[in-house]
Amino acid sequence: MLMFEALQYDFMRNALAAACLASVICGIVGTMVVTKRLVAMAGGVAHAAYGGIGMALFFGFSPQLGAMAFALASSLFMAWVTLKRQSRADAIIGIVWAVGMAIGVLFADLTPGYVADLMSYLFGSILMVTKTDIIFMTSMAVLLCALVPLFYGQLLAYSYDEEFARVRGVPVARLHFALIVLTSLSIVLVIRMVGLILVIALLSIPPYMAERYCRSLAGMMVLSSLLSLAFSLSGLFLAYRFNLTSGAAIIIVAAAAYLASELWLRCCKAARA
Repeated sequence: MLMFEALQYDFMRNALAAACLASVICGIVGTMVVTKRLVAMAGGVAHAAYGGIGMALFFGFSPQLGAMAFALASSLFMAWVTLKRQSRADAIIGIVWAVGMAIGVLFADLTPGYVADLMSYLFGSILMVTKTDIIFMTSMAVLLCALVPLFYGQLLAYSYDEEFARVRGVPVARLHFALIVLTSLSIVLVIRMVGLILVIALLSIPPYMAERYCRSLAGMMVLSSLLSLAFSLSGLFLAYRFNLTSGAAIIIVAAAAYLASELWLRCCKAARA
């Protein structure tokens, strides 16, 4: 009943729409990120984007535009590193991660009369979701839903066996760069709701849980999206009811569900033994 009352407010309707769209985006992109073991890279992209937010505040343009520019630049660099220098990829990703955050903090400190609430960019805020954000998120969700069926065979081969994919003529390098770019764009679009720091959890927890129950990539994407939606709606309800930060509430719900799922699986395994 309380949630229905909340829907009389524009910001809650925007947040609800964003939750549904973010669930589709994170369900699809997160499945590929988890399957390809690119969670650390996604975290690097998310934190590097903070440098763009700090620069945007200093020079007076849109923080989301700055985040997108930094995220794309860092993601392309890290995609190249993981292809060419795999043995040192983790160290370079860590460097990009730290430098991006440092640049953001320094430019935020140097911004004259700086009053913007950076906490909302770090941890998310349902008040920040606008109709423009909804339009961009809808476009991304539609694009992903169109691309996955079109390239499903190639994505399947690329996800589980790159050598086999190359033998079959799959353009592995192009798919790798495309995945990283889509991941960076998805991160920037979702930070309005869960923030830069916590977006990585929404990209990884639902897909990892789905992986434990699904036997196909498509099934994993669908279940991951449904789990993301359940966590997002539950988190938004808690955030509204108890005046909490939306991103933190969503991730706590997701983490609690993950722990419950792991306990259930272990109990089932013990019962069969």
